[in-house]
Amino acid sequence: MLSALILVPFLVIIFLNLPLKGLRKLAFPTAAGLSLLQIIFAAFYPALFWDIQRDFLSTFFNFRFSFDAFSQMMLIAIGLVLFVSLFVARFTILDELKRFYFVNLLLLAFIGMNATVMMQDLFSLYLFLEVTAIASFIMISIHKDKLGLEGAFKYLLLSAFATVLMLSSIALMLLFSPSLNFAVIKAVVMGSPGSFIIKLSIGLFLCGLLIKSGLFPFHWWLPDAYSAAPSAASVFLAGIVTKTVGVYVLMRLFISFFGYVGYLQQVLMFIGALSIITGALLAMAQSDFKRMLAYSSISQVGYIILATGCATPLAFAAAAFHLFNHANFKSLLFVNAACVEKRLGTTNMQEMGGLGAKMPVTSITSIIAMLSTAGIPPFSGFWSKFLIVLALYAAGNYFYAGLALLASILTLAYLLTLQRKVFFGQLKAGLEGIREVGPGLITPQVVLALVIIFVGIFFPVVLHNFILPLQNIFIK
Repeated sequence: MLSALILVPFLVIIFLNLPLKGLRKLAFPTAAGLSLLQIIFAAFYPALFWDIQRDFLSTFFNFRFSFDAFSQMMLIAIGLVLFVSLFVARFTILDELKRFYFVNLLLLAFIGMNATVMMQDLFSLYLFLEVTAIASFIMISIHKDKLGLEGAFKYLLLSAFATVLMLSSIALMLLFSPSLNFAVIKAVVMGSPGSFIIKLSIGLFLCGLLIKSGLFPFHWWLPDAYSAAPSAASVFLAGIVTKTVGVYVLMRLFISFFGYVGYLQQVLMFIGALSIITGALLAMAQSDFKRMLAYSSISQVGYIILATGCATPLAFAAAAFHLFNHANFKSLLFVNAACVEKRLGTTNMQEMGGLGAKMPVTSITSIIAMLSTAGIPPFSGFWSKFLIVLALYAAGNYFYAGLALLASILTLAYLLTLQRKVFFGQLKAGLEGIREVGPGLITPQVVLALVIIFVGIFFPVVLHNFILPLQNIFIK
């Protein structure tokens, strides 16, 4: 049952918080086990979910679930990023009680994201977006330090504004649609795509999603939230949260009914292109490890939005594939940052240098993530960027195809700068005693690096089993 992906984590949270001795020690292995189970079932046993017409939760609530190739890919990504975030939390949050609370928050966000990628009802989807957002606010500020509280406040402020926009949009939709079911809204929109109230409602919801995605020009909260958050929260937020509550929802609604309002295609392509260039240029100006990665996220998400706006089956499949790849390589880069911060106590790249000799695993895995981000073969990021450029060119968007290609040079430039400042060159004075992190933090780095390599090398298998089915979703 699809509802198990919501109910089981919810029951686990209740169980872990029972007033029984020793339950807190079970939080990490239980949550890690849940994430692995989700990856296995979503990746290898989708047939268990396909033919279910009525789900357990649908008996009691007005939930409408669906499971397709896009949901499958997102559930795998959510499980994978949760798994590595748990390891980072386990070995970077030293206070046992805070670490327990943090795992609970991860599980709460896990519930929200799982529900989000399966919902076919707009209001239910909105509710679970907010569940994820609330858990994220608390994760950022869990240490109650000044930067964490500031980052959480900025995220809360912009997210509240996005909430107002989305609720206003939902209210307007109820004026022209008898239901908030995606299929019903689609039928109404297709019947009157030029209606002012339809355009207004979709425009408001779109603005809310652009804020939650951290895209230009709504991006200013994102670097502060990512850089001020605890290391585990940064991995989780950058790796999957903003991708699910913002980018995934935008893509899902675009293929469900947004795309039938013609002007949105050009709007999305323009915003995507602007985010690619702006994010890359701002990343080049950063001296903080995590802030550079935050601006890099804006740029990489721009590729996804650009391809979504292209509105062809191949472009949509490429965008979804890059969303999955971005969850992997950006999570890995933030885990690398967490490892460096763990050893040096800072993310200021001016205080680093020559760490490659002292932290070889962190250095090598960061190079793998960097090459994938820049779209260098044979790593996974190359294939998704290649498909995006190919889709844009095939659709006649030659300018955007060229821009997407050239922007990869900017990506490579600022990531090489990061490598030079952090891992290459002579060892910075005072860092002679630095050593590699322990197995607990090596594990998530190696896992993500292997995923990047595997997806890149076995791209034909991934193409046949995961990417090509995404085109059929768009066609429908």
